[in-house]
Amino acid sequence: MTGDAPQHRHACCAPARDALGQDDPPPRDATAATAFPPAPPRPAGHAGPPAGHAGAPAGHAGAPAGRARHEIAQCRVPALSFTMGDAQGDGLAADGERPLHEVTLDAFEIDATAVTTAQFARFAAETGYVSDAERFGVSAVFHLLVDAPSEAIVGPVPGVPWWISVRGADFRTPAGPASHAAQADPSHPAVHISWHDAQAYCAWAGRRLPTEAEWEAASRGGIDGARFPWGDAPIDGSDGVWRANVWQGTFPAHNSAADGWIGTAPAAHYAPNGYGLFQTVGNVWEWCADGFAADAYERHVAHDPRGPATARERVLRGGSYLCHPSYCNRFRNAGRSRNTPDSTMGNAGFRTVSLREDPRRPLLPLRALGD
Repeated sequence: MTGDAPQHRHACCAPARDALGQDDPPPRDATAATAFPPAPPRPAGHAGPPAGHAGAPAGHAGAPAGRARHEIAQCRVPALSFTMGDAQGDGLAADGERPLHEVTLDAFEIDATAVTTAQFARFAAETGYVSDAERFGVSAVFHLLVDAPSEAIVGPVPGVPWWISVRGADFRTPAGPASHAAQADPSHPAVHISWHDAQAYCAWAGRRLPTEAEWEAASRGGIDGARFPWGDAPIDGSDGVWRANVWQGTFPAHNSAADGWIGTAPAAHYAPNGYGLFQTVGNVWEWCADGFAADAYERHVAHDPRGPATARERVLRGGSYLCHPSYCNRFRNAGRSRNTPDSTMGNAGFRTVSLREDPRRPLLPLRALGD
C-alpha cells in the first residue's frame, strides 16, 4: 500500500504491487482492454457449461455476444434506497466507513458469484489476454499456501512476512508454479486479478464493475443496517454454523480450516443472501469501479454515488479467507479497503454488473448454483 501510512496498512488484504520486488513489465497495449475479437461461434445445441458448474446458467439462444460470453448467474437488485456505511462502529477511521448516509440506486443485475477461474480462463484463452500478474512475473501468495520451487520465491514482503512474492503465481497457478496441484480449481473465484484485469474482462464480456454503492446494496441482500449479508448472526461458527470463508485459528501462523477451507472456497459455497448473492463477505476481496477516497462519504451525492474517477488506489470490498477479528474486521457489508489498480494477490477477485437491466433476461434458479 502507498500513501500516508505504511505499506502494510492493509496487509491482510495484500501488499501493493510496488512492494513485491519485481522487474518493470513490458508496456501494455493501450487498446488491450477494449479491442477484443468477436466471440467464436458456438456449436449447435450448445447449452453452456455442465450442470453443477458454479455460477453457470443455461445457455441463452440468440443472446448478444457479451452475454453469451459471461456465463455467471445473475441476481436482480431492485431500485432502492438504503443506509450506506458502518452502523455498528466496527470500522477504522482511516477506512472512511462513516458518516452513515442515504443512497438511492436504480435497479441493476449483478453476478451471483465472483467470476470463477474457469470463466476468466475462457476470457484469456479467447483473447490472448496477459494478466498483470503474468506481465510483472510475480504476485503475492499467503505463506501457508505457497507451492513453488525455491528459485520462484522472491521472498517475504518487508513488514508483512506472511505475504510471499512468488514468480509464476497467477490465476492459473495461484499458489505458485511448482506442480499440477497448484492449478486453480475452476469452480473457485479467479484470484491474482488486478483492477486492470477485471476491467479488461468486463470490456470483453459487455459488463462493468459495480460501483461501491451498488456492491454494498447487493451485499446487504435487502437487510438495511446489518453487519453481514445474512444479518447479525456470528460469522465464525461459534453457534455451529459457518456462514462465510474466513480465517480460523491464530493469524497468521495457524489456520485450523474448521470450515473446510484454508484458502479459497468454491464461488457458490455457503448460503446466498436475500438477493441470491454468494459470499460477498469472506473468500475473496472484490474490486469495485470507484477510486478510493477516505472522505468519499462526507461529500457523496444521494443518487448513484461514485468515488473519484481518478485515484491512486481503487476500492476493494468484502474481505477474504484471511480476515480475522484479531487483525482485520473488514469482512462486513460496510467494510472498505483499497489497493493500487495493478496490484495482484491470492485473495482478490471480482464480480460484475450488467451495463443495463434487461427484464427479458431469464435469471438462473438459485438451486442450480449449489455445490
